[in-house]
Amino acid sequence: MSITDSLSQGLEQSLAGLGDRLRQAREARRLTLEEVADQASLTKGYISKVERNQATPSVAVLLKICGTLGLSIGDLFDPEAGQDLIRLKDRVPINFGGAGLIEALLTPTHERRLQVIHSTIKPGGGSGQELYSLPSDVEFAYVVAGRVLLTVGDRCEVLTPGDAMTFSPSEAHSFQNDDALNPAEILWVFSPALPAGWETSSE
Repeated sequence: MSITDSLSQGLEQSLAGLGDRLRQAREARRLTLEEVADQASLTKGYISKVERNQATPSVAVLLKICGTLGLSIGDLFDPEAGQDLIRLKDRVPINFGGAGLIEALLTPTHERRLQVIHSTIKPGGGSGQELYSLPSDVEFAYVVAGRVLLTVGDRCEVLTPGDAMTFSPSEAHSFQNDDALNPAEILWVFSPALPAGWETSSE
């Protein structure tokens, strides 16, 4: 096989999965076909054909679609960009503020339907004395280890391993490690995911 044939075959293989990657990216961002079509100034039928690999977009059109989805062209052909498996060593560290916290994102950065954050809270650590609210519909807290004092509005609950609590993140709340000697671990789940850029990377 010549170099040209090899390159052509590689391009065909990359394009074959293009529609699937675009559809996954759209669904992860909770966008409908109509919304993508409107924002990219294309038709719903055409977007549907692209996602089903029945139409191959031009570079200009692909740039429009990627712009609507918040992707770069490179993201579509980078096997790591749409990764749904987050290994322990690949966790993305984040920083919401507070003190004595080590936090990491457990869901892909492109996933907008939900977001899972793992927090390790050092003794005496937490979100701080001020209550805060977050722009999401539902927040779920699950304690993996230790004791966590979770305050939601006027309600205060001490959660221990295996305890879980669901509440509205728009209601003022705060949390802290309720054990003076041992760290605590807690999983936070948001649906939908918090807006991109809400958290800041600690790197």
